[in-house]
Amino acid sequence: MDEERIVLLSADGRAIGTAPKASSHHDATPLHLAFSCYVTDTAGRVLTTQRAHDKATFPSVWTNSCCGHPAPGENLREAVRRRVRTELGMEIGAMTLVLPEFRYRATAADGVVENELCPVVHATASGDLRLHPDEVADAEWRDWDSCVQLVEDPLASPWFRSQMEQLLPLGPPSQWPAAPASLLPAAITW
Repeated sequence: MDEERIVLLSADGRAIGTAPKASSHHDATPLHLAFSCYVTDTAGRVLTTQRAHDKATFPSVWTNSCCGHPAPGENLREAVRRRVRTELGMEIGAMTLVLPEFRYRATAADGVVENELCPVVHATASGDLRLHPDEVADAEWRDWDSCVQLVEDPLASPWFRSQMEQLLPLGPPSQWPAAPASLLPAAITW
């Protein structure tokens, strides 16, 4: 199997090349393309996940439903569907682009840096949950108030905390408005 590659970005969100994912995450990780997805069920609960304990970056933290890196040439919707299948073993229905310009930089306890332009997507669950143990240690369906409380948990991921700062004013996921795809970084299409 070919090694997974990430899309490297200029400061303004344009693709400037690719690099192997595994060797690109270190104490000077270059800016690259990623995404975060919040999956909700028919009751409006949000699926939160605990990253696998052996993950190379930010192991064991609790976070949103699914994160990933679009492959070179892959659009955002394809990337989200692929990673949700891989990590959660489930399909998703409708998808909404919520925070097309989200960007963060965070340093883990071991010094590894995440440096991502990371659009945020909301998706509805379709099908059963089957966690991939190399990706996800645990998962919980939480009501919105419980998600808000997770922000204060020391085991919450830094990107989840930063995303929630922007999502909280929008209300629960059922109220999140669709953002225009024209606001996505130039390196990715919807």
